[in-house]
Amino acid sequence: MPTPPTDPSPADRKRADVRRNAQALLDAAAAVFVRAGVHAPVREIAAESGLGMGTIYRHFPTRADLVVAVFKHQVDALATTPTDPATDPPYQALRTWVHRFADFLVTKHGLAEAMRSDQAGFETLHNEFVERLLPVLDRLLTASAAAGSTRPDVRAYDLMLAIGNLCIGVEAFPDYHARQMIDLLLAGLTRTDPTTQEHEEHEEH
Repeated sequence: MPTPPTDPSPADRKRADVRRNAQALLDAAAAVFVRAGVHAPVREIAAESGLGMGTIYRHFPTRADLVVAVFKHQVDALATTPTDPATDPPYQALRTWVHRFADFLVTKHGLAEAMRSDQAGFETLHNEFVERLLPVLDRLLTASAAAGSTRPDVRAYDLMLAIGNLCIGVEAFPDYHARQMIDLLLAGLTRTDPTTQEHEEHEEH
């Protein structure tokens, strides 16, 4: 006879609440950082998350703690990006991921300043993000090339560096449109108009 499920204990419920609050904070902080930079007031993050400023400081006593946590949170999200060929044609999946990667780079640029007293720690995080995200970009490029949407001779590392270079200056020059430049870069990798080609292939199926 199966054992009936037991209600979670108060301690388990509290831990679950803490995890949910931390997730909400990281999601909110990531959105605010992309929109306003890593120096955005904590009150903006509190308003975005619906949590109090005291809760933020309990989880992340310093801004550097928060920036590092958001950085790792974004890397986790980018490293586990699901792709469904039925709904996300290869070129569109690549473009969507690259735009999210560009948003992540805003946090990375701020991370260097937030961790200026811990250069070794910053380099460790930098190496970690390259090791985890480079294979993801390589898979997306390979799938797009196999679908005939983009050139097959583009290296993931080269593209990652190019995107990073196009994102430099986002915080210093508010009128600079990095996403538009990134789309121009991606268009230069295409063999034909990939959105038209993939739309036609979807209609055939």
